[in-house]
Amino acid sequence: MDYSYLLCPFVAWLTAGILKFCINSVRAKKLAFGLIGYGGLPSNHSAIVSSIATLIALKEGISHPAFGVALALAFIVVLDASSLRKQVGKHAVLLNQLAQAAGVKSQLRERMGHTLIEIIAGIGTGALVALAISKVASGH
Repeated sequence: MDYSYLLCPFVAWLTAGILKFCINSVRAKKLAFGLIGYGGLPSNHSAIVSSIATLIALKEGISHPAFGVALALAFIVVLDASSLRKQVGKHAVLLNQLAQAAGVKSQLRERMGHTLIEIIAGIGTGALVALAISKVASGH
């Protein structure tokens, strides 16, 4: 039984998360547990959706209907990662300023979206994971 379609997005998520943690730790010069979450290089969301789209393309071909569905999902997720969540982050900045002026201590997370480089790195990570899983699943 072929579990590669189930395994691929999980491995892409795990790989991107480990890479992001390592990169953030090097940048912060300490273990960056506080920087885990939305945003950063590479984009976990982009890695997940690109991994499954790439795996479908490799195993079924780009003319397969499942590839079209995966590609459409990938576009939606990447657009959300780059634009919508950035806007949410901008709102959080303003809300945090209002809360601070009112004496409220809790803060909303301000770093939400991804830069183009972070998204491209996520797509690359997902594609490489799919390529590796495809090779392992086919026995090559």
